[in-house]
Amino acid sequence: MCGSGEQQGPRDPVVENEEEMLRFWRENDVIRKSLERGEGGPYFRFLEGPPTANAPPGVHHIYARTVKDIINKHRAMKGYYVPRMGGWDCHGLPVEISVERELGIKSKEEIEKYGVERFIEMCKRSVFTHIEDWSKTTERMGYFLDLERPYITMDTKYMESIWWSLKTLWEKGLLYQDYSIVPYCPRCGTPLSSHEVAQGYKDITEPSIYVKFKVEGEENLYFLAWTTTPWTLISNVALAVNPDFRYAEVEVGGERLILAVGRLKEVLGDNGYTVIRTFEGSEMEGKRYEPLYNFKNLGFDAHFVILG
Repeated sequence: MCGSGEQQGPRDPVVENEEEMLRFWRENDVIRKSLERGEGGPYFRFLEGPPTANAPPGVHHIYARTVKDIINKHRAMKGYYVPRMGGWDCHGLPVEISVERELGIKSKEEIEKYGVERFIEMCKRSVFTHIEDWSKTTERMGYFLDLERPYITMDTKYMESIWWSLKTLWEKGLLYQDYSIVPYCPRCGTPLSSHEVAQGYKDITEPSIYVKFKVEGEENLYFLAWTTTPWTLISNVALAVNPDFRYAEVEVGGERLILAVGRLKEVLGDNGYTVIRTFEGSEMEGKRYEPLYNFKNLGFDAHFVILG
């Protein structure tokens, strides 16, 4: 009977079995023994892709860790020596944004005003806010992982090993310089990973626009392009056409426009234009056009048609 006089219901047998199993593993040091059992066997080393411990684990973490654990335990059962090292990710925007919210900071300038060193120290403290939650969840789900000696990405020895690895790759000629388009956050003042871009993703209805690009050396002749991201036009350096599509040059209101034949009715309606000629998209490769904005010398060849 409870102190309030209410009768306490029976405990969930699933929970009781779980607690009994975990207690058995702890008291018998099963994780260590499973590791020792594989000593001398073929080596299968596991380093967990480190989570960030500044927030509690979610269902997606449980799912991913279950798959990892199945593979590790299967290898161990096959006689492999399987050391399984955990780790903690201490870098990246999730940590910084969490601290920004805590401090009421809303911009990069406010971070600089607060003090970069002070902000970094706050981030370091924030990283391990929920490490206890992670440790408990790791044990409860039966995930065999060494969290007593984890690798920590903000540890100077770890960072030194990363720089050593990059140096070694460079010396072997395995690094090269190239260009890559990455998402950029103007508020944070930093590139974004695909994971960060996907956070908070939702479908919305957004108006698109059509833009005229004047063909170089031609009178009143324009490429007609369609875009859903007009804010990127300031950095436009090329136009892409499908080499296998047919395109039309049409006259509309004293101007000549070039657009896909399949889009004529959608864009211009049933009448009000005259088709001058049609041709394959491949014929436009290399055709040059005047830039929309000409305020900067790019230092490389740009503003021409490419096949895509």
